[in-house]
Amino acid sequence: MRKGHPSVITDERPGPAPGLRERKKRRTRDALLRSALLLFVEQGYERTTVDEITDAVEVSQRTFFRYFANKEEVAFAVQDLVESHLVAALRARPAAEGPLEALRGAVLGAWDTLDEVLRDVVPVDLYMRTYRLIESTPALLAVHLRRSTELEERIARLIAEREGLDVDADPRPRVAVAAFSGVMRVTGRLWGQGEDASVGSIRRMTEACVDQIGPSLAAHWR
Repeated sequence: MRKGHPSVITDERPGPAPGLRERKKRRTRDALLRSALLLFVEQGYERTTVDEITDAVEVSQRTFFRYFANKEEVAFAVQDLVESHLVAALRARPAAEGPLEALRGAVLGAWDTLDEVLRDVVPVDLYMRTYRLIESTPALLAVHLRRSTELEERIARLIAEREGLDVDADPRPRVAVAAFSGVMRVTGRLWGQGEDASVGSIRRMTEACVDQIGPSLAAHWR
């Protein structure tokens, strides 16, 4: 700590604990989220109604719409957490790592710590089942691909920032992220077709596919 800067200590103190009202609101939101995802994976996204979700939690439709604009938003609520976790993991990678090395470390590290991120919201296995549901439901997959494009741009800008580049003048950050994201989509599709829906399974498949980026882009395969 530098002398003459006592505010550093204040900045590091944790914020005040949420009040009773905020805790109740969080519990209600999480209960709606868990119930919705369970219904989605058990009977299908399109077959599930908002009424069924609210009935499971014993709240009104009005309460549901306080927290979520629609079913689509609740379907991707946990994905928002996972994507933010990935971006944070990438931001924390050592500055000496190259772009692809940093992306590889971030995504594998994000899978390794997924339980820590989700344990207070939904069980990890429920998230993994939801991930499979998204991959196999055309309406959700279309949204997922649009969201992936937005995430790619966010990550490309972060890579450019790490490398000291202007993302709009140098195409390399977007090219690297596009290649990496393509591999991740292949990984998700292959994992979704398999029998093992565990985090360990997709983590191993992610590592195997990412490690083929270099060899696959080589001049000759034979």
